[in-house]
Amino acid sequence: MDQSQKTGKKIFSLNIISNEDKSKHKGFGAGSIDLNSMSPVIIDGDETYIDIGAMHAKSKVERGIKFSTNREDVPNGRQVWIVWVAVDRTAEGQFYGGMTACEMLIDKEARRGWKILADHVNKMDYALKRRVILDGLSAEHKAALKQLLVETNAEWWEKTPEELKAELEA
Repeated sequence: MDQSQKTGKKIFSLNIISNEDKSKHKGFGAGSIDLNSMSPVIIDGDETYIDIGAMHAKSKVERGIKFSTNREDVPNGRQVWIVWVAVDRTAEGQFYGGMTACEMLIDKEARRGWKILADHVNKMDYALKRRVILDGLSAEHKAALKQLLVETNAEWWEKTPEELKAELEA
């Protein structure tokens, strides 16, 4: 017996709609964003890895951190990047379609961090809309990101548009 059956109350949850026929769906949650094609990549110093926890601001580096929107509150923070990577699909197959980078500062010892949540949300949206915004990433960061994407799925990398590949080469 689930919680709703015990209390007699309806429990609402977020609807994330899959890639199935959306034309039939017109009820609660219509127009929801499909995040099934989104993956967050963390670039933290020499480490580059996928951390799905970042979808809910609960990545390994974000857990236990109290965030501020004031950069000066984190004077000893190390720079960490979240790169939102969207995978697209055509008749030829899947490929990396959109990619945006967001900066954070993390001071693990002080348990403090800096980020602009609105920027993270907007950049996630831009990646879903197949935009490429990698401002601030160094050549080393881009090389590490490219290596992770190729290692994750070389077939997707091969089908990725040349414009996106060029951004990681710059």
